[in-house]
Amino acid sequence: MGVKVKSKPAAAARAPLPSLPSLSLKPMARALQVSLYEREVRVRLSGPAIEILLGRARVLAEGKRADSPSAGEAFFGSIMLTIDLRVLDGDVREACDSQAAARVAEMMAADARVLKRVRAIAEREAARLAGGPIRAHSADVRLRAEGALIYVDVDVEGPPAQQP
Repeated sequence: MGVKVKSKPAAAARAPLPSLPSLSLKPMARALQVSLYEREVRVRLSGPAIEILLGRARVLAEGKRADSPSAGEAFFGSIMLTIDLRVLDGDVREACDSQAAARVAEMMAADARVLKRVRAIAEREAARLAGGPIRAHSADVRLRAEGALIYVDVDVEGPPAQQP
């Protein structure tokens, strides 16, 4: 028992299709080499944004030199920077709302450039309050956002800086 297959005549199989526009397809490109690196897009605060944020921050500082035998003349204080993003509206492209404040605070906390600048501001304020240079050996930095405000708190402790 054989299977009967009806075959079309060869001429019918080769009949041209109804007229379609001629498409000139390019052949697929072969990957002869692969990249050594994988690329990704990273978002971080721009340098000018850091300058604007910290340059317009309101600074509140309190503290004093210790007056005890165990602490010597070490300085103990707290520095608070308040950054109101609403003030930046018009100077930056992005919206300056509570969502932006939360995102900026998160980025600031992870950015070594910001933390270095914040510690420098804290040392400067500590030196002003102490009446002389302070070598801050401990500067604990905490950031948080509330609404469109970003609060940067720095606890500073350190002995007087050695004078050359």
